[in-house]
Amino acid sequence: MSASNALHIAVLGGDGIGPEVMAPALEVLRKIEATSDLKFRFTDAPAGANNYLATGKSMPDSTVRLCEEADAILLGACGLPSVRYPDNTEVAPQIELRFHFDLYAGVRPARLVPGVPSPIVGADQRGIDLVLIRESTEGLFASMGKGVVTDTEARETLVITRKTSERLFEFSFRLAERRKARGKANGGLTCVDKANVFRAFAFFREMFDEAAKRHPDVKADRLYVDACSLMLVKRPWDFDVMVTENMFGDILSDLAAGLIGGLGMAPSADIGDRYAVFQPCHGTAPDIMGQGKANPTAMILSAAMMLDWLADKHGLESAAEAGERIERAVDKAYAGGIKPMEFGGSNGTADIARAVLAAL
Repeated sequence: MSASNALHIAVLGGDGIGPEVMAPALEVLRKIEATSDLKFRFTDAPAGANNYLATGKSMPDSTVRLCEEADAILLGACGLPSVRYPDNTEVAPQIELRFHFDLYAGVRPARLVPGVPSPIVGADQRGIDLVLIRESTEGLFASMGKGVVTDTEARETLVITRKTSERLFEFSFRLAERRKARGKANGGLTCVDKANVFRAFAFFREMFDEAAKRHPDVKADRLYVDACSLMLVKRPWDFDVMVTENMFGDILSDLAAGLIGGLGMAPSADIGDRYAVFQPCHGTAPDIMGQGKANPTAMILSAAMMLDWLADKHGLESAAEAGERIERAVDKAYAGGIKPMEFGGSNGTADIARAVLAAL
């Protein structure tokens, strides 16, 4: 933290609806600042497809430097389907930041907010409150930009290392312990893999088993990814914390978001040993950009996750309390009848922001 004791937050609004959902999240944080002993300093910085169009780079060096100096990084959404690198992949500074800062733990909570419709029968009574932890720097994504394509075949290489996996599992067990201590869940952790077919995943599971011995208070389970997909749809309330490889996590986190009302409700964080980026799971949604229709809930909940991480990192109990206050305010706003447009309602960005601020 800086000498002024204000938490310095790098703000990367990005593209499409990114800046539109960022604005309410910052309003919520300013309201927290006005009603607690926390102080923030926000610095805006460019990143994304529009920056690439203007400069030929996804983000300037000054943005990376700002992120290095800040206490935390808030990101709206980056990339546009029509803007691509010469190899036809999308401009994705959010992925580049993961590699640059070694943000190996992609944390994707899926909590069903009361009053939000779920496609799972019985979810409104039983509730859904799980966290998927996606390894974010290797797995199949280690091959990003390195795949080999010829006329007759294409190859990508999956990479799993001991160094990253051991840190990932320690992080996951600690999170399960913290949730259990807060009375949030049953303190269970499930390793999701394909260890029955691939040696790389057998190696992954072996390291999970080693970590499980160091955390006897956490109920450790193992599931193959196909069986896990089935169980998530049938009995999502049975899950607490799950940990998996990058590509599996990419897919399962969207499935989990679908259980709780969609990507507009799904916050996320990419966390490393020193740095962390907080952003909604959704993309830039250029089809609704500038129309005031975007749901800012995922971005607001990502800001709450940021406060919880800062609390843990700096021993700031008031930041953890502020994060919980934001979650409660979101619950209250939805209990009060807020219905975003993706649920067939008429409430846009401004309505949802107003309701959350009023509940705070």
